[in-house]
Order: sequence, then C-alpha cells, then structure tokens
Amino acid sequence: MMKITRTQPIGAQEILDRFATTRLRGYGQPLIYEKARLELVRQVDPKTLFPAQRYVLKEDHHAVLELHEAFRKQGIDAFNMEGGMLFWKAGEEGPIPFMPPIVEMSREPDGRTIPLINDGMHRIFTAMKLNRPVTIILAHGVPTEYPYYAYALAKGWDEVVELDALPDRFVKKTYRDPQNYKSLFRDFNAVFDGIQKQRKKTGGC
Repeated sequence: MMKITRTQPIGAQEILDRFATTRLRGYGQPLIYEKARLELVRQVDPKTLFPAQRYVLKEDHHAVLELHEAFRKQGIDAFNMEGGMLFWKAGEEGPIPFMPPIVEMSREPDGRTIPLINDGMHRIFTAMKLNRPVTIILAHGVPTEYPYYAYALAKGWDEVVELDALPDRFVKKTYRDPQNYKSLFRDFNAVFDGIQKQRKKTGGC
C-alpha cells in the first residue's frame, strides 16, 4: 500500500499563474497561454471532456485508485481539489506534483470548439469509472495556430480501450502534424517538475 508522508497544498491562483508560463516545445517556444484565460473549474462531469488518446493502461488506472485512497486517508479528495499539491511518499524522494488535469477549449476540423484533454487522462478516466466529478484547469482562447498536438477522437470515450500494455504499432493518437507533432507539445514539466513523468504508482497520469 502507498503511504503518503507529507503534503503541501498550492493555491488555485498560484497554479494558474504558473501554468500561464507554459511554453511549446517548438515554434520558438512561445508562451502558449500568454493570451489565453485559465480557470479552475470544479465538479466537471468527465464524460463531457474529449480524449485525444486511444488507450488507458490498467496499471496507471489502478495507480490512480491507489493514490486516491492514500489521499482519502489524509482527508484529501483527489478528484475535488481546490488547487494543486506537492506530496511525498514513503520510499521516494519528493516533492511529487499533483495538479488538476489540464483541458483546452480546442477548435476541431468539424468546426466545433470542445474541451480537449491535454494532461491527466488516467485521472479523468478513473473519475468517470467511479462516477465522480473532477476538478480541472480549463484554458480558453488558446491561439488557433498552436492547437493541441492531436485531434479529439471521433467516437470520444467509446474509442478508448483499456490495455495491460501497449501493443506494437498501436496508434496512440491522431496527430495534427505527424512529421512534427512534438513541436506542438505543451511543456508542463517545465512548470511543475515531474508532472509529465511516467512514474509508477503515483497517479501522476
């Protein structure tokens, strides 16, 4: 069982101010949210959010469940946070960032503007499975020339599969620019070190 040894809350305004400094990996590394509006939105139905990723890993899903339970013992609701958090757990150096999932209002090729999941896919999926609303960071007015690097799935959550491991040649996402998709990657890791790190059993997914 995971044991959390220490937590340090971070207020909503501070995490919004810090995420406002997010840069792209390419195109001269502009501040992607410089002219956007970021807000913390609570009690969001996960089913109303649009995935771009075609899979969730069962191991990561179970890691979110384990982290949710560890936080619950600390009196913290991992799906209904008032801001962000740093935490430390037994056997691992911290701090480990735990921030609300990041969602952008994204203009898609069919003309719709939809809430597209950028970061926190496994947490949103887990909240949906538990029939729980979730707190998110929502970005409005992101420059159309710098869209999220993958399109929303045509069939939404119906197109997402649970996997034990990624099969060879599995198509994870449909990239907007397949030859240069990393140029549109949002570098959240530079804002909160470790937020995009694939770390087993932290729930940082």
